[in-house]
Amino acid sequence: MKANKTNALFLVALVTAPDRKIARQLARASLEARLVACANIIGGLESHYWWQDKIERGNEVLILFKTSGRNVAALEKLIVSLHPYDTPEFVVLGIEHGNHRYLDWWKRCLLH
Repeated sequence: MKANKTNALFLVALVTAPDRKIARQLARASLEARLVACANIIGGLESHYWWQDKIERGNEVLILFKTSGRNVAALEKLIVSLHPYDTPEFVVLGIEHGNHRYLDWWKRCLLH
């Protein structure tokens, strides 16, 4: 099920990865494609979830991608194509407020 398309300028995409190496590869590919202004990699994540009718647990890494509505579909396509998971997490959140200098930087990064 796809959420409504958005033209929002500032979005954060949440993606989990099995380890830091994969997270770095996804971050680098997204930055090189100019689909994100920044990718934050957060280690030490322990995920608990349903998978194939069983409760599973695993260690993962979380990536926060700073992107925009203009780039989000291409970012999702890139992540899904490179990700080792059969069903990678790709969830997008809108930004309601932020420091204007930081948001100006974010916007400049995505407009190049």
